[in-house]
Amino acid sequence: MFDKTSRYSRIPESTIVTPEGRQVTYKQRRFLPQGASMRIISSTTAQEGDRLDLIAARTLGSAEMAWRICDANNAMNPFDLADPPGTVLHVPMPQHT
Repeated sequence: MFDKTSRYSRIPESTIVTPEGRQVTYKQRRFLPQGASMRIISSTTAQEGDRLDLIAARTLGSAEMAWRICDANNAMNPFDLADPPGTVLHVPMPQHT
């Protein structure tokens, strides 16, 4: 259902049956990890014009891993992470599945 690098790939699935008898499979809730519990491999400073996907590509090798930086920095709104420029961001160790 999700790529192995997705934040949802390890989330268990559940199934419900609607009143009409249709089975619906869904992902259970994802609880955000605490940044303090993550292994941090480096820090980076957001530059003018930086976006989270660019920072992830530069530090983790993939723009699709931006969610890992959000988790490591306890960010609920990823758009706030690189703003203002000069913000120091923790970069977590990539997880391999």
